[in-house]
Amino acid sequence: MAEGVAEMLYDELSPIVGALGLELVDVELTGATVRVTVDRDGGVDLDGLADANRVVSGALDRLDPIPGRYTLEVSSPGLERRLRRPAHFTRALGETVSVWLLPGTPPARRLQGRLADADELGVRVEGPDVPGGSAHVAYDTIERARTVFEWGAKPAPSPSRAKAPKGRERATTS
Repeated sequence: MAEGVAEMLYDELSPIVGALGLELVDVELTGATVRVTVDRDGGVDLDGLADANRVVSGALDRLDPIPGRYTLEVSSPGLERRLRRPAHFTRALGETVSVWLLPGTPPARRLQGRLADADELGVRVEGPDVPGGSAHVAYDTIERARTVFEWGAKPAPSPSRAKAPKGRERATTS
C-alpha cells in the first residue's frame, strides 16, 4: 500500500517540484512520515529546500493521500545517495556503490564495487570484492542500493605526532 501511494505521489509531485528547477529524486513513506528528496545540478541550498517544502506541503494538502496526521520531511540526497529507480543508477555510473540483493540471490547478498553499467533490465557492478570480478543483477533482485562516499587518501601524520628516531628521546616540559 505505502509503495503504491509513494509512486502516485512521485508522479504527482515531479512536475510541481520541477517547476522550481529541482528534480524529485524520491518519495518514501515510513509510518507517519512522508520523506521527499530533491536535488539539482550543483546541489540544493536551504532556499531551494524551503521552496520545495512549501509546494509539496500544498500539494499534499490538496491530494490528502494519508489519513490522519503525518510528518513531511524535504531534504537533499546527501553524499551517499539511495538508488531506487533505473534513472538513479544511470546517473551514478562510474561511482562506487553498495548493492544488497534479496536473500538467496546469487552471486552474493551484498556487492560493493564500481557501477559499470545500467540498462532497462538491471546493473553491472565490477570490482575486486565482487565474486568473479563482475556481476549483472536485475532490478527486481535488488533489495536496496546506495552510492558510497570515498574519502581521499589519509593525511600524513603531523610532525608533532611523529615518533622520535630510535635512540633519541623526545624532550618533555614540566
